[in-house]
Amino acid sequence: MEANGHEHVIEVTDLRRVYGGGFEAVRGISFSVRRGEIFALLGTNGAGKTSTVELLEGLAAPAGGRVRVLGHDPYTDRAAVRPRTGVMLQEGGFPSELTVAETARMWAGCVSGARPPAEVLALVGLESKGDVRVKQLSGGQRRRLDLALALLGDPEVLFLDEPTTGLDAEGRRDTWELVSALRAAGTTVLLTTHYLEEAEQLADRLAIMHDGRIAATGTPAEVTATQPSRITFELPEGYFVGDLPPLAELGVTGHETDGRIIRLRTRELQRAATGLLVWAERTGVELRRLDVRSASLEEAFLGIAKAVSGGKTAQTTKEYAA
Repeated sequence: MEANGHEHVIEVTDLRRVYGGGFEAVRGISFSVRRGEIFALLGTNGAGKTSTVELLEGLAAPAGGRVRVLGHDPYTDRAAVRPRTGVMLQEGGFPSELTVAETARMWAGCVSGARPPAEVLALVGLESKGDVRVKQLSGGQRRRLDLALALLGDPEVLFLDEPTTGLDAEGRRDTWELVSALRAAGTTVLLTTHYLEEAEQLADRLAIMHDGRIAATGTPAEVTATQPSRITFELPEGYFVGDLPPLAELGVTGHETDGRIIRLRTRELQRAATGLLVWAERTGVELRRLDVRSASLEEAFLGIAKAVSGGKTAQTTKEYAA
């Protein structure tokens, strides 16, 4: 079914991918991506991210399940899907002797309705590198060129596989701003990344893959909410953790001590912090080096991976009806 007016432009149902020898890289995953949304696939090396993205790009047929991009099967209906998508691979592999401008013009000749090459080079900050040969570019500059070529066709759906690998901090931030601007203009973006800060900064929703399966999915806030928040402070001489109010009454689920340093874990951060500060005010205790913070996406990622590796279920899902 054509995706015009359809809320989900990517729909994946029970998707599987099997390589020669019977290795199952993708083991029955399901998710969907809305129009104009940035969706991030996270996972350690070998989790199945790139194998999944290649199926969405139509580079291979799935061993099982169903995938639709813009209402079409991207493998069997490639002619209908490819002109409307942009793809940034982990490495472009462009001829090293061509200049940046020559590479962009060559690629534009392969794209339907291509934007002016100079325009997309300017978008990624390569406007001054047109006469430079590809082999002379730094790793970060090559990634910018990869992104520029993915944008030549003004795609409705953009696949970005590790888009900021090799970029310095400034280049990474510039790329984030560009991807956010594309989303604001209506482009749907699916990206894989090893940078959790990148996913937290960009993604509307994300999925964490582990061993070919989706271990958790939701908004970054929903996924991080699976891990406890932390309150750390130093008690003055003569006070001990037993002098605090009953921790269970504060909503504290666990604690550690290191000398006078106390670390509390809680899933009710406001309740715990308020109770602790009220106690400190009433008793006249100064809580030095006080640090109150929610869990980070990195902590959630590591916690989920540890739970799944330990054979536990770590599923944080939310249904998104069409």
